[in-house]
Amino acid sequence: MLHLQTFGDLRLIETNGDPVRYPIKGLLMMAHLYAGASHELSRYELAQFLWNDVEADLARLNLRKLLSRIRETDGGRAEMPFDFTATTVRLNTQVVSSDLDIFRAGGSPLERLNAIAELTQRGFIGNIKPATKLIDAWIRAQRDAQALQLRQALLDALPDAQKPGATRTISSAALQILERDPKDEQVRALLHRLSGGSSLNERLPNGDDHARVQVKRSEAGETPADIERISPMPLILPRLVLLPPTSKHADAGLALANALIEDVTIELCALRNISIVAPHTAGQIRRDSEKAAVVARHSIAYLLDTKLSEEGLFAQLVYFPTDEIIWANRFAMTPHILPRQRRLIAQQLTMSVARELAENEEERLRFEANPEAYHAYLVGSSLMSKLTLPHIRRARKAFKQSLSHKADFSPSFTGLARTFTSEWLVTAQGNNELLHLAEQNALRAIERDPASAAGHRELGVTKLYLGDVDASVAALHLAEELSPHFADVIYSHADTLVHASRPGDALAKIKKAISLNPIAPDAYLWCAAGASFFLEQYEEAIAYVEAMKDKAPAHRIAAASCAMIGDRKRALFHRQRAESINPVFDVEKWLAIVPFKEHWQKELYREGLLKAGF
Repeated sequence: MLHLQTFGDLRLIETNGDPVRYPIKGLLMMAHLYAGASHELSRYELAQFLWNDVEADLARLNLRKLLSRIRETDGGRAEMPFDFTATTVRLNTQVVSSDLDIFRAGGSPLERLNAIAELTQRGFIGNIKPATKLIDAWIRAQRDAQALQLRQALLDALPDAQKPGATRTISSAALQILERDPKDEQVRALLHRLSGGSSLNERLPNGDDHARVQVKRSEAGETPADIERISPMPLILPRLVLLPPTSKHADAGLALANALIEDVTIELCALRNISIVAPHTAGQIRRDSEKAAVVARHSIAYLLDTKLSEEGLFAQLVYFPTDEIIWANRFAMTPHILPRQRRLIAQQLTMSVARELAENEEERLRFEANPEAYHAYLVGSSLMSKLTLPHIRRARKAFKQSLSHKADFSPSFTGLARTFTSEWLVTAQGNNELLHLAEQNALRAIERDPASAAGHRELGVTKLYLGDVDASVAALHLAEELSPHFADVIYSHADTLVHASRPGDALAKIKKAISLNPIAPDAYLWCAAGASFFLEQYEEAIAYVEAMKDKAPAHRIAAASCAMIGDRKRALFHRQRAESINPVFDVEKWLAIVPFKEHWQKELYREGLLKAGF
């Protein structure tokens, strides 16, 4: 007996669980026949299905070659999965079973709902890019039909809602349905009742987003005639994903924290102005090594990121288009208070997230009113997660493409500025033309959106590299005032304060950035190491470098710190690593380039580098 798996990866499996090496087109043909009522189609229909993008004669030839390969593959079997005639192909369902059988199976309504929900959340034929329009249309039609069956199974299971464990099963299925169709009011109302019928909608706007934006703009001084000319809100709702918590230590608390995040997800589904990503997809995003690319691909605007530690559950709400942390908080998760506080914490998180979404609504509308510009911007942002010259230049091309769709799209000017400063850092050739281009684009971003922290941040970073430390501090101070929870802005401000000869203020600020972004990027730790060095806290500086995943940029500061405490062995190690990366490094040339406001900093750094043997 063979088993055809169609959800997740499309593949054929032996009875003992071993995969069968089978042509992809053969698996598609098998799935197509299994899903059909008669399990049989003409050769002409199959040829058109699999190769409708070529001439009919070539399609039939391709089918004959495929059937020949299948005969060779199945040659040693006692029972053949296909019956071939001169004009038809029939699938032998006595030899082949499939996960599609779940849709036809019986059982109690709750069991059936649970089985269908678990199956459909893996995605029908998720590992194959459709080769033809007919295959693509068929896969979409199957998914639509499966979604309807899931919805019907949910309705059939409602009479059993009081049974033990039923609420979790029904709620999870409802979340899946709402992820696919956020406008399904019947399912949304059902989920609202299951979550306890909280009064969220009585306290928050319930979806009349256009009216709310009109009120905001009226308060800003626009006339009613101006308001009439404003385009209505796009029908696409902003998407929010609540990432399940991570923890360095696997314990019972992590399971409880996961359950808490599921509760919050259910609470948020009562709102009308956001679309919630289902927990299964959220888990996949959490595990993916390329989170930024996945988030961009799924057009997700907001992420609620969570982490469990001994101090409790840390949660931060991130606005993905600008990578801005717009809210962060920590919640106690001790065992003796968790049972009575779990619902309270869920409601507090829910209200906080909903409030921040409402406050951020006007900026979201600006993004989603220009979908082509927004999409190109997201592509550029995801490319900037890797600071290699090819990635930086591809990102620059994407930002320019975004501006070709909307010439005054402020975030893309911010992105362009970042590509020029990043290229200046990566090439390390002192090309000030790159910095002037970065400055021009940062100023354009500020001109178009003076209330956004992102443009002021890029201007501050550029001013620092140009050697204007005071202007850099001023720009980054303003950026932090505009967005006090934006961890990257706080990091950039701290980095500038190091160069402004204020290492104490810098260290306090970078610690604040790390508290907002606890799985801290290496750049944060490098900045903390520099601040600690200039405070003559050399052991602390070394500890920050040791915590970095990639220590390459920080070997010089580590070598200088080790030398200053007389640890010659470790100083030699870090100096040799630094020299292997940049064998032509010259202390005096470097100190002439690095902007320090006060002379004592250069002297202290020179002393450490010379003691280390540079």
